[in-house]
Amino acid sequence: MKRGLSPFLSMPNNKMNILCIGDIVGRPGREAVAEALPEIKKEHGIDLVIANAENASGGAGLIPKNAEELLAAGVDFMTMGDHVWDKPELVPYLQERQDKIIRPANFPDGAPGAGWAVIQAPNGIRVGIINLLGRTFMRYNVNCPFRALEAIAARIKEQTPVIVVDMHAETTSEKVAMGHFADGKVSVVFGTHTHIQTADEKILPQKTAYITDLGMSGPYDSVIGQDKSKIINRFLTSMPHKFEVAPSTGTLHGVVVTVNTQTGRAQAISRVQKMPAVQKA
Repeated sequence: MKRGLSPFLSMPNNKMNILCIGDIVGRPGREAVAEALPEIKKEHGIDLVIANAENASGGAGLIPKNAEELLAAGVDFMTMGDHVWDKPELVPYLQERQDKIIRPANFPDGAPGAGWAVIQAPNGIRVGIINLLGRTFMRYNVNCPFRALEAIAARIKEQTPVIVVDMHAETTSEKVAMGHFADGKVSVVFGTHTHIQTADEKILPQKTAYITDLGMSGPYDSVIGQDKSKIINRFLTSMPHKFEVAPSTGTLHGVVVTVNTQTGRAQAISRVQKMPAVQKA
């Protein structure tokens, strides 16, 4: 390999490179994804792009127009989280576009949309994707994500060994526990929700790639994507302040994972942080 080239390039035909993008926040996040994706795809030889889009519209929720914008920008599939119901207009979209978007699988029976999917990546490989919601310090009373993962992964393995899991949760302990529980059952477990990228990317003993949180794709100069002055004032006064997406330039955070398409085992994982070339004043 030539010096300076990505370790994810020039992989054999039985391996694929999956880019997992952290919570996209507002317009800055959408713009960052659109600007950075072409370079990242070329640099790492990306075969599939999965993004958490639950904050992509105004910092909370997702509207169909912005979902289509992300797909046009090069995102192949979207996962959601606890803000999935914030925009009512997304409900019919979840029903109509189950080939492109899922909500957490451990919502009670009767929730609109699907919680998992098996899709065909652009390179022709079938990939299973599962979205889960944590229960600790979260606002919804959902079913056990661990038991949901076990049952769904068994069904997906009848179709493909390549399985990617978005564990959308508040606490690091719940996400770390899910990683170890899922080790050997799936190919990748990545955490979302807290918007701060962690530095614990690893390949677990049974060859599942893991990171506690992908980080945020959104305004760089902010407090987890929100206007920092409003967040600071809330801490100083304990008074409610309406959150607003910060106007600063966005950055993209995520990981690239290489998976063996025959075994479903992860071979490599690397963090990605990409600032757009044009900075706002």
